[in-house]
Amino acid sequence: MTLFPKEIADGQCVIAPAMFYPLLVNRPHYNDSVATLGFEQARACVIDNVRAARPEPPVETVPLSDALGRVLAEDIAADRDYPPVNKSVRDGFAVRAADLPGTLRILGEVRAGQQYAGSIGPGEAVEIMTGAPLPSGADAVVMVEYTTRDNGHVSTGRTAAPGENYNPAGIEARGGDLLIARGTRLGFAEIAMAATTGHPTLRVHTRPRVAILTTGDEVTSIEQTPEPWQVRNSNLFSIAAQVTRAGGIPVPLPVARDAYQPTVALLERALEADLLLLSGGVSAGRYDVVENALAGLGAEFFFDRVRIQPGQPLVFGRVRGKFFFGLPGNPASTMVTFEVFARAVLDLLSGMRETAFPLLLAPLAAPFHQKPGLTRFLPASVSADGAAIHPLAWHGSGDIPSLVRANCFLVTEPDREQWNEGDLIRVLLK
Repeated sequence: MTLFPKEIADGQCVIAPAMFYPLLVNRPHYNDSVATLGFEQARACVIDNVRAARPEPPVETVPLSDALGRVLAEDIAADRDYPPVNKSVRDGFAVRAADLPGTLRILGEVRAGQQYAGSIGPGEAVEIMTGAPLPSGADAVVMVEYTTRDNGHVSTGRTAAPGENYNPAGIEARGGDLLIARGTRLGFAEIAMAATTGHPTLRVHTRPRVAILTTGDEVTSIEQTPEPWQVRNSNLFSIAAQVTRAGGIPVPLPVARDAYQPTVALLERALEADLLLLSGGVSAGRYDVVENALAGLGAEFFFDRVRIQPGQPLVFGRVRGKFFFGLPGNPASTMVTFEVFARAVLDLLSGMRETAFPLLLAPLAAPFHQKPGLTRFLPASVSADGAAIHPLAWHGSGDIPSLVRANCFLVTEPDREQWNEGDLIRVLLK
């Protein structure tokens, strides 16, 4: 008898009714591969389900100075042509291209923030500064480095093509053009564009509230001196930092001990948030009770294992309309699974239309090999010039010092065993 429908056995992403899960306390006795998805399948499963079910996030108006990192809830259009006039991109002289090479009479000058009142005719030039409007009659700018000035005249031995060294009006955008689409997370360039188009305030989506529940009898507060068998609650703080960086509001909860009823009570509190992140208690151990507690609340489970390292025992599902992740308890597993899966959910719950997962390519500085079968996210360091990636010594999912030394993760292909020095390998920046 299998505990899961045929669709899961075939590697598809479906909702497994909660009735299957009270038996998960006996997980060591069933075939783990039945409930396991590959990395790409699992990520697609997360994104597809959240995109299909998410409500439109509420909207609020914030000052532009507070909008960095928020998700835009309105379209931003060009209020005029950009640039609104023909604008010089060099210091030099505004000229008629047909007059070059030659010696021209200087009529005057124009600086950024001014407009030249006259017009340039044959044999004439106007000294012009970067950013200044091109005078009427001019169709090129000759750079000052290529000129000689003497007694009210300027000479150059160079030719010029019409349109050289200035940006025509409207080349960047025409009035009414869409510049920033709603659903865009606002970075420094978007903030600059909003300021340029005269938006002192912006309508943005509210930030999702993310409940963070760490579990385990071994977890103690960071203020305490732990016993040899205890660990400080670093996951609470690392997850909160990742949530904040991803645009959410962390809502920390007390530690859930390894008992069913206390865990259920804390889960009830967590359901007040928009997303639930649980750390620990999702492995196959006898006292890992999180999945059973969730099942007791009527949870639907989409998958409970992913073929990655670190982070294989990852649970994703929905309970009472709220999505949740059961993140593994080891620190590296928690950090990796957040970045690979939970961050995409935060993007979507924040109002983004799409969520990106940019994997770069970099050459290896040394040979690397692995046992095939898993997509691995391993700590590494990209050199300052980006010329090579150095795999770091790593001692398992609890090795936080190696994560501190790393500035990225190398990302392996599950069906490949060997990389040589100089081979390109995928990289996920921290």
